[in-house]
Amino acid sequence: MFQLKTLIAALGFALAGSAFAAGADLASFHSKMGGCAVCHDTNTVTAAAVPDDERDLNAKCNTCHGGYKALAEKSKNLPFNPHASHLGNINCTSCHKAHEEPKLACNDCHSFDMKMPFASKTDKSAKATDARKAGEGSWDERIDEKALAAALAAPARETVDVVVIGAGSTGYNAAISAKRAGANVLLLEKHAFSGGNSMLAAGGYNAVGTKQQAKKGVHDTVESFIADTMKGGRGKNDPELVRILAEESAAGIEWLESLGANMDDLKRSGGAAHDRTHRPADGSSVGPHIIDVLRAAAEKEGVPARVNSRVVKINLDADHKIESVIVHGKHSGYYKLAAKAVVLATGGFGMNNEMVSFYRPTFKGMTSSNNVTSTGDGLRMALDIGASATDIDWVQAHPTVGKESRILISETVRGVGAVMVNVKGERFVNELTTRDRASDAILAQPERSAWLVFDSQLYKKAKMVRGYDHLGMLRKADTVEGLAKAMGADPKTLEKTLADYNAYRAAGKDEAFGRADMPLSIDKAPFYAVAVAPGIHHTMGGVAISTESEVLDIQSRPIPGLYAAGEVTGGVHGFNRLGGNAVADTVVFGRRAGEHAAKYALSK
Repeated sequence: MFQLKTLIAALGFALAGSAFAAGADLASFHSKMGGCAVCHDTNTVTAAAVPDDERDLNAKCNTCHGGYKALAEKSKNLPFNPHASHLGNINCTSCHKAHEEPKLACNDCHSFDMKMPFASKTDKSAKATDARKAGEGSWDERIDEKALAAALAAPARETVDVVVIGAGSTGYNAAISAKRAGANVLLLEKHAFSGGNSMLAAGGYNAVGTKQQAKKGVHDTVESFIADTMKGGRGKNDPELVRILAEESAAGIEWLESLGANMDDLKRSGGAAHDRTHRPADGSSVGPHIIDVLRAAAEKEGVPARVNSRVVKINLDADHKIESVIVHGKHSGYYKLAAKAVVLATGGFGMNNEMVSFYRPTFKGMTSSNNVTSTGDGLRMALDIGASATDIDWVQAHPTVGKESRILISETVRGVGAVMVNVKGERFVNELTTRDRASDAILAQPERSAWLVFDSQLYKKAKMVRGYDHLGMLRKADTVEGLAKAMGADPKTLEKTLADYNAYRAAGKDEAFGRADMPLSIDKAPFYAVAVAPGIHHTMGGVAISTESEVLDIQSRPIPGLYAAGEVTGGVHGFNRLGGNAVADTVVFGRRAGEHAAKYALSK
């Protein structure tokens, strides 16, 4: 367990007598240094006067303690470095609360045994069975109906051309695109920091016709991309939306690269006929990398995310056109924001157990790999004003969520060479099949779980795997027999499984399950394994949209001024999403939604 004094010293705090006595909090500590003005601009500050985005507060944190780079260096010798995570440079106030108990943001997904400064107890909050319902917990999940009514009756506090709701990859791409199209844009995010589900994306971005494919000699086509996506979605995708995704996928890669992203690594994901999944060349997870790039680009473009700002209602005028939204600000309370156009980029509902249970009863209580923000807000607001939903009951279980955790084990691990075995040590499925089929196959195995097995070659090649090791998720041994014992599998069975696989790879044909791509052998010690089981990962259904990203009403007519993109929408992925298509969806349709929203707003 982390010791309080060790962590405080690592953060750059000075242990000063009674400042850390029982009951002390961050605000009390700073008040001894000069009062409220240490953190705020005045000694007479009120809660409503604090900007919801808390940017000024965090700037003052950096003035005293340094930025993330400096803090990461100070805390680098701790077993877990809280300032060097995939979340990036998020607000200090995301974890360090001045007037309430601090909370480690990492433990929304993880279970780090950590005592934070000014905390009364160890924060180890995430559980494998955690599936939050809307209405539980933090301020941003509750709606004060009285305050909402007052905001509806009051005049708008602000007016903009385009409001983008949700600051994940979709929202950032929409906001930047709308800004470049000439609109006055405001990007709102309900969480204490931006990133959404995109921050957790580990695999890559599917694209066809890129320079990366050309360099590697990959002969892919738009038609092949479309065929794979339609097959993966069981033919229930909207063909027009799938064609847009395929045809504009390469332009999306170029767009990200123009903003500073590196997408030079190329691999194959499940359900794809060719190598078309693009990711950072250094093996980093694609989501955090893209979010870092988009955050910086949004700052440069003048549309940073206003965090701690949850949109709770969308308002239409007498002609059923977008008029305004009601925002619940952490400090400012409920207020009306006038806009000519709204882009929904709020993601899905994979962390709303109530909605999952309603739309997909067989998944009730299943663990989820989603960000805690994925509670279906945007879908609910759109349905409230007459939007149409499509494929809403199709929820995807990702086959490889870390067993007894909420940590997604990326498809990349299988894509670059791991095999999947059951608890006996037997292969039972083509590791590169679609997610729905892989999940079904695992659930049919003893203990409804499986192991991913690989060796030192993959460990060195895939940076994210070393991250799983850091989290204590891997079993390791110098021999296959030793690994089997660590897994609880039969050593002879696992030895035969790997020997057969290596022979299939050498011969260029998987005789057992028809796996087409076997990039690595599994014969170089040490050997590794990670336990996995299916978990809720993606909600394929959502609001129905046109090819112009307009949200459609129940009569399939566009709701004027309302646009949507990303996981809040349905139609792109059909009944099952291929790995690598979600990130492409956020970029391709995020850009389109922003451009069309700006065009509409500027025409009014």
